[in-house]
Amino acid sequence: MRSRIVMSMLAGVTLLAGTLLGATAAPARSADAPAEFGTDWHDPVTAAPPIAKPAATSCRITLAEAQFRDFTPYKGAYTPPDGCGDRWSKVVLRLDGKVKGRQYDRLGYLHVGGVEVLRTSTPEPSPDGIEWSVEKDVTRYSDTFRQAQDVEMLIGNVVDDTYTGVIDVKVTLTFYRADPVIHQGGFTVGQANSEAGQGNSAIGRSLSAAVPDRVLPLTGTTLTTPRNSERIVAEVYATGSGGGCEEFWYLTAPDPAPYSCKADKGPYREVQIKVDGQLAGIAAPFPNVWTGGWSNPFLWYVVPAPRAFDVKPIEYDLTPFAAILNDGRPHQVEVSVAGVPEGQAGWSAPVNVLVWQDEHRAHVTGGLTVDKATDLANSATYTHGSDEHRVDAEAGHRLTVAGYVDTSHGRVTTTVRRTLAHTSAHRWTEGETTDGLDATWTDDETVTVDGRGPARTTHTHRTYTMDGATTVGAGDRLRTTLTLGDRAAVVETRDGRRTAWSRLDDTYTGDASYTLNVPRDQRHAVGTTSERYRLHGSGGCYDRSLTSVQGMLTEDRTGC
Repeated sequence: MRSRIVMSMLAGVTLLAGTLLGATAAPARSADAPAEFGTDWHDPVTAAPPIAKPAATSCRITLAEAQFRDFTPYKGAYTPPDGCGDRWSKVVLRLDGKVKGRQYDRLGYLHVGGVEVLRTSTPEPSPDGIEWSVEKDVTRYSDTFRQAQDVEMLIGNVVDDTYTGVIDVKVTLTFYRADPVIHQGGFTVGQANSEAGQGNSAIGRSLSAAVPDRVLPLTGTTLTTPRNSERIVAEVYATGSGGGCEEFWYLTAPDPAPYSCKADKGPYREVQIKVDGQLAGIAAPFPNVWTGGWSNPFLWYVVPAPRAFDVKPIEYDLTPFAAILNDGRPHQVEVSVAGVPEGQAGWSAPVNVLVWQDEHRAHVTGGLTVDKATDLANSATYTHGSDEHRVDAEAGHRLTVAGYVDTSHGRVTTTVRRTLAHTSAHRWTEGETTDGLDATWTDDETVTVDGRGPARTTHTHRTYTMDGATTVGAGDRLRTTLTLGDRAAVVETRDGRRTAWSRLDDTYTGDASYTLNVPRDQRHAVGTTSERYRLHGSGGCYDRSLTSVQGMLTEDRTGC
């Protein structure tokens, strides 16, 4: 989405976002950095913690290797590795990419046996070329990796006389045979991902308990689970599509607001999952910003927004519905995004279903006891002042589901409570030459498991924030200032006593400007971006800060 007036100014500029009100001062410049962006800059880097790797026997295979020039998917075959057995303490996926020239940011996926194991986006290149890498712990997909599978990967791209960047990627899997206790920055295996707000925490569970017995891709809307399923979790890789208004859903405005991206119910979006038509889970989507976002690629050349290269799935604990799903019949499992205008496309939401089985029972029975939701409260109020338009939005929703399963180790009851809330203030002027947003989303989830020992409760409080603006000033000078926050607090208790906890704070700040409607070498682009990723708790701490000025990495500091 781009504004009507500014869009004409941006011809030939590699952008992908709407124009968004800013201050007039110029960004600060480090004495060690160049006066402005040149034709090359530091390769993309994030402050997120690296994946911890065991000091053990490992086996590495190439999963995919391709050059993406169009929308033709790569298709290959996967064969399990030799020499590391079929039970692994860890499986790590690594994507290495390179691109040069001029190119938009692009979205991509990687499927193994129909299971989505990675959703990613790409950085925008320099004329001289960049390289980047992404690592992801994919141990939870071990069931998929134990047999030969088809592989499909696509990073849709367009290469022509203007956009010349061919995206060259190689993806490997490394399997670790041993099962030691692993630490990285003081945190044990699995915590960094789960505590970053993906869903139910892995704190306090052993690695084997955290890995499901089965991983089922949802093809269409029909799901048949094993009849002895005792725990079921759905993960949904929900993203707004590239290029359309739903990529910037948090900016959409209702009638009668004169804004270029409209939605009759305003900017609130909620990712819902239903089982046989019954509401089974709700979640706030993460407000992803890709590397062309907010009309200013100079914000993202070195330090991308949180989760841009590793899109984390939303998780829903469907265990309360296990007894219904265990009848051996196919069931309808559907994902939808509330708030999207009727008949409008724009969201991708592939689903994997993770299943833990009771190896001592052929059929696990039980029942759904609670499925109760409040009405979805959603308001978006438009006001027109003397010099600006404004939409104030507020929304919220609450869901409680509970059910039990009668397992070989007794009756286990699972209760899931989830509360969502959103507030935002969106301001813009005529023609959208100035445009700003201040928004907060909260997603509060409590999962209680009662049975087979003391009651265990995991409480996860997620907060996402976005506060920024873009303005086009004198001399067609465009400036964007932006702060993004990805935060999560996780507490686990047993019989009411805290047994583990963690807090994540991943904060990005950026301030960049350049001249519109001129050749690339006359834009006089400047920009300062930084990210600080802090994760601390009962398992230890991790703290890393990055700063980039005019494309040069001027700070890379770690320490707790």
